Amino acid sequence: MTTAKALWYTAPNQADIIEETLAQTQAGDCRIKSLYSGLSRGTEMLVATGRVPPSDYERMRAPLMQGTFPFPVKYGYANVGVVEDGPDHLLGQNVFSLSPHQSAFWISPNSVVPIGQLTPLRALLAANMETALNAIWNARPAPADRIAVVGGGVVGLLTGYLCAKIPGTDVQLVDVNPLRKNEAQKLGMAFSLPINAKGNCDLVVHASGASLGLNTAINLAGEEATVLELSWFGAGAVSVELGGAFHSKQLKLLASQVGHIAPSHRARWDYARRLAAAVSLLDDSVLDCLLDRPIALEDICSHLPRIFDPQSGVLCQPISY
Repeated sequence: MTTAKALWYTAPNQADIIEETLAQTQAGDCRIKSLYSGLSRGTEMLVATGRVPPSDYERMRAPLMQGTFPFPVKYGYANVGVVEDGPDHLLGQNVFSLSPHQSAFWISPNSVVPIGQLTPLRALLAANMETALNAIWNARPAPADRIAVVGGGVVGLLTGYLCAKIPGTDVQLVDVNPLRKNEAQKLGMAFSLPINAKGNCDLVVHASGASLGLNTAINLAGEEATVLELSWFGAGAVSVELGGAFHSKQLKLLASQVGHIAPSHRARWDYARRLAAAVSLLDDSVLDCLLDRPIALEDICSHLPRIFDPQSGVLCQPISY
């Protein structure tokens, strides 16, 4: 195999499938044949529309991204494939890596995680589960806490799923889309529209990527509670109401970003251990409700406008190879 096809974002709202030459860069690398990759609706929509601010060009590079912001870029960070060449202990195994959307590629064996008995499709959620795990470490929810998660995208739903596993917690998903009730209930959470959401929460996780969602999160937090911000807004101003509720209740606004291991675990954990832990947390078939029907790489460009539409209802969009 000497060539591969890859998805590149080439201009605002324009993507192309480009054929590339494959070359091994270091002895001992693995050659991966992709089975599926997962399209991140939130982050990749900002990349595809050119909304990565220049100040974040370096911070927002995906681990194995190629090209430069704003365009052209080969972006993506959720790939599951089979090892066709490389070290004996990995040959034939299905592995996850933080790789872009590409039909085949070479990669260091240190950058792949075997997925064991997980289905290749569910393993696509590993990067999002890693973000959710890091968020839990940052937020430190406790047994019996009342917790609200504002924003029912994949990261918000996975964070709520982990919170709901803590004994005695009362977890509600808050979203403007009533169809998110189905996923919330499957993952162990109650569901509420913003107007009906329970307040006085011990912890509020915000993952909607919208100003209105962040203000809803602030209003739902109880006295001296924490609002954990998981959204990446990209370029543009964000309007936040820091008047009455925020100051009078002495709230804490805390950012969590997967590029940094949470301070509570940083001394003992590295990125490889955290990603392996995220893969192990996916051993639950209920999480399949987050996955849409796969679309072939050759057809994905024509589907991107629908997938990125805020009203599409897509959570994780798999690409098949």
